[in-house]
Amino acid sequence: MTTATPAPETKSDTGGYAALSDAFDEFMSTFSQFREDNDRRLADIETRKGADVITTEKVDRISDALDRQKRVIDDLALRRARPPLGRDRELSAAALERKQAFEAYMRSGDERVLRTLEAKDMSYGSGPDGGYLVPEEIEAEIGRRLAAISPIRSIATVRQVSTATLKKPFMTDGPVVGWVGETAARIKTASPTIDALQFPTAELYAMPAATAALLEDSVVDLDQWIASEVEAAFAEQEGTAFVVGDGSDKPRGFLDYDIEPEADWEWGTLGYVATGEDGAFPASHPSDTLIDTVYALKAGYRQNANWVMNRKTQASIRKMKDADGNYLWQPPATPGARATLMGFPLVEAEDMPDVGTDATAIAFGDFRRGYLVVDRAGVRVLRDPYSAKPYVLFYTTKRVGGGVQDFNAIKLLKFGTA
Repeated sequence: MTTATPAPETKSDTGGYAALSDAFDEFMSTFSQFREDNDRRLADIETRKGADVITTEKVDRISDALDRQKRVIDDLALRRARPPLGRDRELSAAALERKQAFEAYMRSGDERVLRTLEAKDMSYGSGPDGGYLVPEEIEAEIGRRLAAISPIRSIATVRQVSTATLKKPFMTDGPVVGWVGETAARIKTASPTIDALQFPTAELYAMPAATAALLEDSVVDLDQWIASEVEAAFAEQEGTAFVVGDGSDKPRGFLDYDIEPEADWEWGTLGYVATGEDGAFPASHPSDTLIDTVYALKAGYRQNANWVMNRKTQASIRKMKDADGNYLWQPPATPGARATLMGFPLVEAEDMPDVGTDATAIAFGDFRRGYLVVDRAGVRVLRDPYSAKPYVLFYTTKRVGGGVQDFNAIKLLKFGTA
């Protein structure tokens, strides 16, 4: 099975739309072949009480090809969505001055103008030892790219703050309310009890390297270069922390919180539904556990809910059908869109655990309401021409925090007996 590869962009192919369209067509063709062969595999199971080995291996190969082609489509769609950085829009005089000063610092290490500007702005912690703030358009572009490629950030609430910790109040006990007649006396009600969740920010860093030739080449857009160099490193570190981070010098991942069976759920923990099988879906009607997980979530959260799982778990679910013979997993309707599972978007997060004994390998919920990502304003760059001669390192940092903000909004599927 051949996989789609991005076609080179030409002047007549603005944004690579032809390559994206071709990749999507090949993806849909592969999915049609997958359904045909998987139907044959399921029919073999029903008639022979066991699937043909060759058919099973073919289905697995096609399933892997679907994963690879989907990543190609996502990458092409992301490239087309990236706008140019500040080249085609007019900047204010102050923004243009700062942009030119930052470029002089990046290319030659000349920090005189940049130091003067940050002293004028009274920027916290600026200077040659702590690095300098990147221009606002570069920071905004880094944020846009992270939102597109960081799985949990793309579906969570993102809030920018100027302090080291965000405190979010919530009501543990609401005011006592009740019905009363039009002329009846109103008794005094109890006051609400309010607590606060804390979301501290921690330092996230990347260290791209550049050659002297790249920095001396005036045609090279250093804004685009720094944004593209740090996006993958930031997204990878964020993705892990938002899922399994322990909250120590990093965000706290939603899988780090205590879990309770849905029947015993209480605030401060995440509820889960058990499959009833040790490290596996039930042999009979495996999709029932997915349905139970969906309806463990309250109706107000389901309308904006997403599935979150890794690639291996998705591959196993892709072969499942409902009672009417329809596939539970459906491919994206358009290039760059998400696949769906039982009508809900599916987000692929490789940091989710594989299916195994007592593993919470699948999450389902409204992550926009359930998980909060906290960005401290400002991305800093420190130029280091000494540590890796003849290369110049750019120590790039931003402060990020995160954690569950609504424990009603996320449910887990646990592959265990209880």
